[in-house]
Amino acid sequence: MCAGFNQDLRQRQNQSLVLAPQLRQSLKILQVAALDLRSVIQSELEGNPTLEDISSDADSLEASSEAAAEPQHGEGDESSDASPPPSEDAPNDSPESMDFSKEFDVLSKLGDDWKDYLSENAGAQPYTSEDAERRQHFFDSLVSETSLQEHLVRQAEMLDISAECQAALRHLIGGLDERGFLTQTPSEAALQAGLPLSTTQEAARLLKTFEPAGIGAVDLGDCLLLQLRAKSRGDSLAARIVRDHFTLLTRRRIPEIARKTGVHVDDVQEAIEEIGRLDPAPGRKFADDNNRVVVPDVAVEKDGDEWKIILNNDYIPRLRISNTYKEMIARGSLTKQERDYLRERMRSGKFIINSIEQRQQTIERITREIIKVQRDFFEDGVHKLRPLTMTQIADVVGVHETTVSRAIANKYIRTPHGVFEMKFFFTPGYENSTGESVSNKSVKEMINELVTLEDKARPLSDQELVVKLKEKGIKIARRTVAKYREELGLLPSNLRRDYTV
Repeated sequence: MCAGFNQDLRQRQNQSLVLAPQLRQSLKILQVAALDLRSVIQSELEGNPTLEDISSDADSLEASSEAAAEPQHGEGDESSDASPPPSEDAPNDSPESMDFSKEFDVLSKLGDDWKDYLSENAGAQPYTSEDAERRQHFFDSLVSETSLQEHLVRQAEMLDISAECQAALRHLIGGLDERGFLTQTPSEAALQAGLPLSTTQEAARLLKTFEPAGIGAVDLGDCLLLQLRAKSRGDSLAARIVRDHFTLLTRRRIPEIARKTGVHVDDVQEAIEEIGRLDPAPGRKFADDNNRVVVPDVAVEKDGDEWKIILNNDYIPRLRISNTYKEMIARGSLTKQERDYLRERMRSGKFIINSIEQRQQTIERITREIIKVQRDFFEDGVHKLRPLTMTQIADVVGVHETTVSRAIANKYIRTPHGVFEMKFFFTPGYENSTGESVSNKSVKEMINELVTLEDKARPLSDQELVVKLKEKGIKIARRTVAKYREELGLLPSNLRRDYTV
């Protein structure tokens, strides 16, 4: 009995270890912006030989057009043409291994216990507009990202090194590409920064010790070796293969590698699997450090009396599981270890495909609910924006509010009134004298309009603004008016007075 219990516990622990990285990857796919999604997918393509990008395949595009004309699972209203192009299914030799319903159930239930805890401990204090703003700040902070450069500079600042070496480190950090690789040699950096070569060489050596492992590499092989050394695997077979037989590794010449290293083919396969678990681009997990080009993830357009949702699929490669590897398994010529490896890679690839589709569906569903609540905004503009919380959307869509928070992070909507961040539509608010809800963004616009139209010789004080807003049916505290005024960049009344009028 005890032995059986221990075995069951180990199995469940192993399942959790496999599941956790998949869930993290799914959350990452959900959270990244349209422009970044391609690089995330490209990283998966590089690390999974069973995945194929068929975006440029003419037959696939034709099939996509035909599929787009069909109703999408009963969603055939304003956004029936907005679903992403269908990706081809993985092999059906093991149907259960390709069922991801449990994994996605976990995603939607991750926060339920926390939600229950908050409900039980909410207390009897009234929930004010200020509370709502603090809550919104929490969700914004939840998905805020640190750039690779910021992360590395913080590590550099903790080192007890000379000012020259600090300068060399900052120069090298600033020149890293999106993968975290060096874009210039120490000698080039020395010439460009006007620093001694020995200093830039030392800085380059230090940079390779930073987290995440693999940063500061000169190429992919160097990046993989740095990660193996960080795991105390610098003398392993995997390290030998990367260091001495990298070309054969990229071509997956397993028998030839085995012959040159003098080890069994199974050992080479195991070493290659270890290499496959390394990160080929450790810098990509961080936010970009430059001014970003804003590419809307979704557009909302008027179509007669209805609003149509158009998802942006331009930056999402169409993926499928390679037929070559399906056929290799079907022929039955592989060893059990090879079959298990390919099936695990296929399962991982299918999960990525499903995660991308889940991302697009979630964005579409959230956008649809935003339209329902903010229809007046889409018709008339910002002054008609209504209060909206992530809890409202989460309850309707059927996911946890943290999932909504991640889904709208770094996302933009193109509307008839311009391009807006998705989080723009989530705002606390007030109830006016007629019982209608008014968002705090609309209140800010009212304050800005009152100040713009005021008598410059007798500008309105914060208390007078309170009175003016009350006349418009908005009951608001003076300290809140002062806070909104400051957020709008408006000076207090005594500094706005124009004595020349």
